[in-house]
Amino acid sequence: MIMHRSSLIPCIALFTALIGTTAQADTLRCGTALVSLGDRPFEVERKCGAPVHRDPVGYTLGSYDRREYMIEEWVYGPSNGMLSILRFEGNRLVAIERRREH
Repeated sequence: MIMHRSSLIPCIALFTALIGTTAQADTLRCGTALVSLGDRPFEVERKCGAPVHRDPVGYTLGSYDRREYMIEEWVYGPSNGMLSILRFEGNRLVAIERRREH
C-alpha cells in the first residue's frame, strides 16, 4: 500500500501540470496570425485589426496590492456565428472566450 501511494503522487503532479499547460495555451487565429495569452494590445491589434467593440470593465489589484491594473474587453466577430471576447489586464491578454452570438 505504501508503494501505491508513492507512485500516485507523481501521477497527480503530472496531471496537474498538464491541466495548467492546456489552460494557458489558449489562442485565437486572425487570418494567418495567432494571438496568444500574454500578448499586448498593440500586438493583438496589429494581428487582428481593430475590435468591433472595446469595453473598459474596471480595475484589479496587481501583485502585492501595490498597483491597480485596468481590465478591458475587446470583441471580435461574429465569425461563423461566434464572438471572440479578449480580456486584457494591465496591458496583457489574460483570457480568450468564444461565445455564440445570440
